[in-house]
Amino acid sequence: MESPKKIAHEIGGVKRDALRFGLNGVKSDIVGSHPLESSYESGKKSHEAMKRTIIGHTYGSALPLKMDMDRQILSRFQRPPGPIPSSMLGLEVYTGAIDNFGFEDYLNDPRDSETFKPVDLHHGMEVRLGMSKGPVAPSFM
Repeated sequence: MESPKKIAHEIGGVKRDALRFGLNGVKSDIVGSHPLESSYESGKKSHEAMKRTIIGHTYGSALPLKMDMDRQILSRFQRPPGPIPSSMLGLEVYTGAIDNFGFEDYLNDPRDSETFKPVDLHHGMEVRLGMSKGPVAPSFM
């Protein structure tokens, strides 16, 4: 017996919903990130893996597992979508990212830009609760 053939409900996927999230730029689909950025990310991942291995050898294999559980717990604490974004302060302190001084610390916050679209609170909560699909909000026009 053959399985019934279905036509996909979403043509083009969730990313292509132009009415809800605006038109997409082609440049972001074609051009990847900067080579230094990708090497920085891979170096950071290898440093974290080495640090995890050293902690496992020094204190036992249970401590890296506990650290992963703590990181998962701290990454779940978020504000509901709206005008005040989640700062994830506990996770930043735990991972040591609070000591990094990024461009958003001394330049303007990207959310203060004129091209930033405000967050739709109702759609954001629907996405978080699994009632709707798609990103919570587009970042820029």
